[in-house]
Amino acid sequence: METKRRFVVMAVFIHDTNIISPLGFSADDNFQKILSGTSAIEKVFINDKIGSVYAGKINDELFNNHFQSINADFKGSRIEKLLIAALSPIVEKNPIKHDSVLILSTTKGNIAALANNDLNGAFIDQLAKNINNYFGLKTEPIVVSNACTSGVVAISLAKRFIEMEQFTNTYVVAVDELTPFVVSGFQSFQAMSNEPCKPYDADRTGVNLGEATVAVFVSNENRTESIQILGDANINDANHISGPSRTGEGLFLSIEKALNEAQIASNQIDYISAHGTATLFNDEMEAVAFNRLNLQNVPTNSLKGYFGHTLGASGLLETVITIESLKNNVLIPSFGYQQQGTTQQISIITKKEQKALKTALKTASGFGGSNSAMILVKNSVDVRN
Repeated sequence: METKRRFVVMAVFIHDTNIISPLGFSADDNFQKILSGTSAIEKVFINDKIGSVYAGKINDELFNNHFQSINADFKGSRIEKLLIAALSPIVEKNPIKHDSVLILSTTKGNIAALANNDLNGAFIDQLAKNINNYFGLKTEPIVVSNACTSGVVAISLAKRFIEMEQFTNTYVVAVDELTPFVVSGFQSFQAMSNEPCKPYDADRTGVNLGEATVAVFVSNENRTESIQILGDANINDANHISGPSRTGEGLFLSIEKALNEAQIASNQIDYISAHGTATLFNDEMEAVAFNRLNLQNVPTNSLKGYFGHTLGASGLLETVITIESLKNNVLIPSFGYQQQGTTQQISIITKKEQKALKTALKTASGFGGSNSAMILVKNSVDVRN
């Protein structure tokens, strides 16, 4: 294992969190639905050309009623409303400072604007500026669009900025919508499943898409209930424009470097929240990488069976659920999994279980060879070697 260690200026923590998804309109709502074994995946009609697909979609009527209590007069786009709904309670609890910064994670942003010939509205930077202006931040917003690792990369970026004392705190928000553009793109890859997805299962046939908006507050303030970001790394293995490395090299290096920064060994990881898209090649690649790092016996799950793949929101969404698992000392089963479907054994969680948890590893992988890993630890827990 690599021995060089990057000098960490200060500890960085994740504080308040929020989720807007088909399962609910708060982090706790979503977590409770997951604990009850509820999945958002169902048949969703996209349009006349595409028809219906299995996916996770936010109920517009329920969401619009929810948004009325936030700002009944706002006339912006649906995606702007989703972002405002996710971020509003975070800002209310953590008032904006002169050097606060907004980091937006998304793969497609307001791509739906193209259907109305709103070319300017479709630019991701414009979406970030609109949200920035709504909340009155004084700094320029930052956009992270790095395929399906975007959510984890955004948290890593927030951590680095705070370590370098460039900002004292950040609002990290992630979003992607379920649109015909996105669905048709994944259909062209022949990566969509015609049934609810089954990450890591022997009978898995592909991904279900989903949509969500997630927001977290990250700062150097040490609070009792906070979760510390102990280590992180982002590696691009440049393997293929869409296919993952067969050796898991990029993910392997990401996890190795994150462990190195955290100054802990792989046997000190209590739980892995993995990417688990339910495609044949992704799940196999992850199993290879985990085995290379002797993580094959660590309880592991994918949350895609609950939400679908929410793309640029997935990394942040799954990080928030991981945080809830740590705080509540509970392992969540990997929804849809029945039998081992990767050539190398990994310990997929099959039932809800109470277990003392200190640390968790969150991983993500995406198109273009992108891979990310982040190690989370409960505050005031000393796990370093």
